[in-house]
Amino acid sequence: MVKTYDVVIIGGGPAGYVAAIRCAQLGLETACVEKWINFKGDPALGGTCLNVGCIPSKALLESSEHYHYLKEGFGNHGIQVEGITLDLDKMMVRKEDIVLQLTNGVSTLFKANGVEWLQGHGKLLAGRQVEITHQDGSVDVVNADHVIIATGSMPIEIGAAPVNNAEGIIVDSTGALDFRQVPKTLGVIGAGVIGLELGSVWNRLGAKVIMLEAVDDFLALADQQIAREALRQFKKQGLDIRLGARVMATEKIAEGVKVHFKDKEGEHEIVVEKLLVSVGRRPNTDNVAAPGSDLLFGERGFIHVGDDCETNLPGVYAIGDVVRGPMLAHKGSEEGIMVAEIIAGQHGHLNYDAIPWVIYTHPEIAWVGKTEQALKTEGIPYKIGTFPFSANGRAKAMDTAIGMVKILAHAETDTLLGCHIIGPYASELIQEAVLAIEFQASSEDLARTIHGHPTLYEAVHEAALSVHGRSLHKINT
Repeated sequence: MVKTYDVVIIGGGPAGYVAAIRCAQLGLETACVEKWINFKGDPALGGTCLNVGCIPSKALLESSEHYHYLKEGFGNHGIQVEGITLDLDKMMVRKEDIVLQLTNGVSTLFKANGVEWLQGHGKLLAGRQVEITHQDGSVDVVNADHVIIATGSMPIEIGAAPVNNAEGIIVDSTGALDFRQVPKTLGVIGAGVIGLELGSVWNRLGAKVIMLEAVDDFLALADQQIAREALRQFKKQGLDIRLGARVMATEKIAEGVKVHFKDKEGEHEIVVEKLLVSVGRRPNTDNVAAPGSDLLFGERGFIHVGDDCETNLPGVYAIGDVVRGPMLAHKGSEEGIMVAEIIAGQHGHLNYDAIPWVIYTHPEIAWVGKTEQALKTEGIPYKIGTFPFSANGRAKAMDTAIGMVKILAHAETDTLLGCHIIGPYASELIQEAVLAIEFQASSEDLARTIHGHPTLYEAVHEAALSVHGRSLHKINT
């Protein structure tokens, strides 16, 4: 007899597992289908983010920053350290331990909330049935009153540089998280979020990193004033970032990889020991639905959904990286919560204008809301307030007084339209602006909010004051 669930989620990453837990909390009989096999050969929840994405990359970013600061930064504090060595194997073990702790934690949460984990590949069939193909090749079918597709995304491949992570020479982000020796030279195709983060890791650990970005604009999605400062800081750190450089072909040689690329000055080639292909991600929707299901897809493999993430099929939803919007784990998680609450008859909601972006480089980069270039394009009148971390006492004491906070407010209503930060702990500071935008606050609301002293948050306060020329700790212009 075919079992029926209230909800079946296909995919156990940040979108899927959060949706599953919330559905179960709301009293719905819930199952989650996930096929991931981890580095130990065991089934695992958490998807790309926990296993080979957000979590392991942040672990290596943290470890590599400690190593780099020990070598380069402690002297400024009057602390002299000699005989510094790198134990890369131990660093990798730490990363793997963190991954296991968190993925096992999701499994524990499933048990505590009564979510059933169906291990295998899930495929939507007609009539809200879901086919599960297990690791041994056996197949089961379950029924669902509601289905949520949350199968995430995968790296985009390019013909000019075919990836083979097992070989370990031309790799994607998964392979670049698992180098067992620091390469002398690392080429990176793409200077986006993932390329910058992983390039920073290996640059700090001693590799010469050359980044080839096909477009002329650096971090085109970010506010361009922030992006220009970021490019300046990254180049000071030794990252060789070449814009308008399109890779035409690669060739494996004894020394590693010969990379042929073209820019406005002509054709060039470089030789690197390892090459990371990081040109973006695409929705992981291959074989997610049988043709007879009649699921509607949009451009580039995305699943077509409405505002509430429901597909063209009643009772079938899609969330996270497989649908429109930014490919961000927290966006997918919040969509999962929204859909779970809609299914349970509640009023699910997500404010897409209040989704923060974060790049965990040094300095960190974070933003929420509109960029200045978007406001110009849309013809929205605005005012700008900025404040540099060089004038912030806490940043000075931390030896991280670089970057700035930039606030954009409507010129007529003063409503906060965007906040853009490059500097220390930008990933944390941005949350104040996210909350302000969620509550439709004004720049004056932030300016009149008391901020502790000395804190990094004072830079946000001063930027808000600056919108109306009231900054107290910089010269107003």
